[in-house]
Amino acid sequence: MPDVQANGLSLHYESLGHDEHPPILLVMGLSMQMIMWPDALCELLVARGFRVIRFDNRDIGLSSHLDHFGVPNIPVQFLRFMARLPVRAPYRIDDMARDTAGLIEALGLRRPHLVGASMGGMIAQNVAAQFPGNAASLTSIMSTTGRRSLPQPKWKTRRALLRPPAKPGDVEGAIERMMTVLRIIGSRTYPPDPKALREICERHVLRSNHPEGGMRQLLAVAASDDRSAIVSRIRTPTLVIHGDEDPLIPPACGQDTAQAIRAGGGAAALSVVAGMGHDFPVPLLPRIADEIVTHCRRAEG
Repeated sequence: MPDVQANGLSLHYESLGHDEHPPILLVMGLSMQMIMWPDALCELLVARGFRVIRFDNRDIGLSSHLDHFGVPNIPVQFLRFMARLPVRAPYRIDDMARDTAGLIEALGLRRPHLVGASMGGMIAQNVAAQFPGNAASLTSIMSTTGRRSLPQPKWKTRRALLRPPAKPGDVEGAIERMMTVLRIIGSRTYPPDPKALREICERHVLRSNHPEGGMRQLLAVAASDDRSAIVSRIRTPTLVIHGDEDPLIPPACGQDTAQAIRAGGGAAALSVVAGMGHDFPVPLLPRIADEIVTHCRRAEG
């Protein structure tokens, strides 16, 4: 799996499938490495005739870590966010969108289909709005415009995300923390298999455990705040997928995303998936893959 230089950073990526097939670029969410895109989902997309590219965002995984910005004071910045004061962040979603656009250019991808999950959905939305020539279609999954009037996560969910990371060198503590978070935000109808959950968390932590980067990404989301005006500029054919059991980014946020695009004159379809939380339940992967593929094919005409 190679690295590529984009927007002044080194981004680590993986390409699956045949180079001549239409590309789907997967953009992952907060604190999560590219391996959190389920291998089974990637395989389904490849089997349906697409080239799939997934990558580590800045500050996470095997891409550039921006440690020169220091470790942010999350409690202080959280209070500023709740008080509607400007959040001090070393970078924003716009910067991460430029990373993604730079990756597209560096890899020579011709108008890939963008698929983003959670914070990755925000990044993909901004790419579609600000670099429309770089996207044949957009699929925004379990994401949001950041509009302040939208329902917020319950305190239990927010507390799990804001819980301090494990101490340096405490591999087991990092794995247990990640497992706890994924259980809290995941599906109730289709809870993850405990063995499979532990395996992916172990794989994630052992591959690269960099909580400081996740903290800076969290500030990027908070500092970007309400992005409704940007989302309303999207003219790329869009599919919004959202689970009806999402405790982190409630379903109303997906509805708002589709409405914001339509209000600006764009086209956006909304698919609310029963039994889906803020995760990719294994039993729902075929449906999610089918919806992405159908949308991409329709956008290709």
